[in-house]
Amino acid sequence: MPDRQPTRSGAPSGHAPGPTLCPDPDASAPDLPPRARAAPPCVPVPNPPAPSWGRRRVLLLNTTFEPLTALSLRRAVVLIVCGKAEVVHGDPAGMAVHSATSSVVIPSVIRLSKHVRVPYRGRVPLTRAGLMHRDRHRCAYCGGRAETIDHVIPRSRGGTHTWHNCVACCAKCNHRKADKMLSELGWRLRVVPTAPRGPHWRLLAGVVDADPLWLPYLGEPAA
Repeated sequence: MPDRQPTRSGAPSGHAPGPTLCPDPDASAPDLPPRARAAPPCVPVPNPPAPSWGRRRVLLLNTTFEPLTALSLRRAVVLIVCGKAEVVHGDPAGMAVHSATSSVVIPSVIRLSKHVRVPYRGRVPLTRAGLMHRDRHRCAYCGGRAETIDHVIPRSRGGTHTWHNCVACCAKCNHRKADKMLSELGWRLRVVPTAPRGPHWRLLAGVVDADPLWLPYLGEPAA
């Protein structure tokens, strides 16, 4: 599969030359006679850049639809071309990668053709992305939009950096709380923090921006 930038399905793979802007010579020198007016040079207008796909991720499912990992788009396309995976959900905008003889719909979710055995992994690593997913990007104190992470028992007062002591928090509450205990402020947690379980949580812990099309396969309702 050649290294090509994706294009919308049905669009040619090459890039057509962009339009050219040629200023009106009469408007450039209105006080000169027509023959003495030099035509300003035409300025080519570049085509808009092709969408970047180097950082795009694709959800990989086992044959049982169990989420396995998030792949790079390049790796996902290779699996599809080699017949090792099939597209479950394509790009909502209809984007596709074209070669000289074929085209492949850019996937959002793919599924392996053959089942792979996954070793059991118990503890889910604590990451910012995973914590934000667990708390649904809502502040544990006021319910507003979370922007940072807070330790319920401050680390300066013996608190640990664990799932049970870390919550998503907005900047305002984080500033007001500082290194105080909840009892000193009269605050209460909206939800008791717990450690998430399940293979999909290991995946979410490493993905900052999950595609909404992934959510039905990760045990969460679509947004």
